[in-house]
Amino acid sequence: MTDTSHAPIRAGDAVTDAMAKRIFDGVTTRTLPRPEWTHPAHLVFATALLGAEGLNAAEAKAPVYIRAYNESVGGVNDDTQGYHHTITLFFLRHIDEFIAPHQGDPLGARATRLLASPLAATDYPLRFYTKARLFSIEARRLWVEPDL
Repeated sequence: MTDTSHAPIRAGDAVTDAMAKRIFDGVTTRTLPRPEWTHPAHLVFATALLGAEGLNAAEAKAPVYIRAYNESVGGVNDDTQGYHHTITLFFLRHIDEFIAPHQGDPLGARATRLLASPLAATDYPLRFYTKARLFSIEARRLWVEPDL
């Protein structure tokens, strides 16, 4: 049996087109090993989805893909864990704006640039939201506007 797992991607990593495609395909087909679904992998997935679909379609498809992936690896999407709507839309919108000037670059180059940016910090949304608002049940279920 061949080991198909890879080292989890980390902030600051160089990303190839093949790596980005593997993450995207792994989430959409629910085959990405759970340990590889890191915060940076979420960002690479978002970059690939935005490149393939544009912002409007990505906002519609990401929740479906992420919820299905979470469940496929034994996760739960409820009021305390799993899919978080505000965080998902927040990152899609910020990533879309960040990569817009680089649309002509290869996918891996866009993802590499993103992982080297401030957006790669797990606490990046807390520059715009209080913890209470961001981690509320309402924000997990629906889009809520930043309060900072």
